[in-house]
Amino acid sequence: QVQLVESGGGLVQAGGSLRLSCAASGRTFSNYAMGWFRQAPGKEREFVAAIRWSGGVTYYKDSVKGRFTISRDNAKNMVYLQMNSLKPEDTAVYSCAAFEDLGYRYNFYYTGSYNYWGQGTQVTVSS
Repeated sequence: QVQLVESGGGLVQAGGSLRLSCAASGRTFSNYAMGWFRQAPGKEREFVAAIRWSGGVTYYKDSVKGRFTISRDNAKNMVYLQMNSLKPEDTAVYSCAAFEDLGYRYNFYYTGSYNYWGQGTQVTVSS
């Protein structure tokens, strides 16, 4: 089992920045790929960003490329999402997720690839 706890959400004006954190506990964190997803009211959960176990490979939703950066610190069992130039359409509950990365080709964009999920943290961007 892997337990995930997000923090860092809040209210920010458009153009501002937030840094989300996800603390992992349980099994060996460095073996797991990590992802960030978000869900806005009335919409389906969508992929935002992901990072492989080594941290050397990352993936992003097109609309956040150049604005968001995912990173991880395996020594601290932490994954981060730095969000800059925030827009009102970024408003959502952001959740981190994990699955064991065995080095295969995975669909990092698909919610079904992830076995473990946090409860989420609210991000609200005002215009």
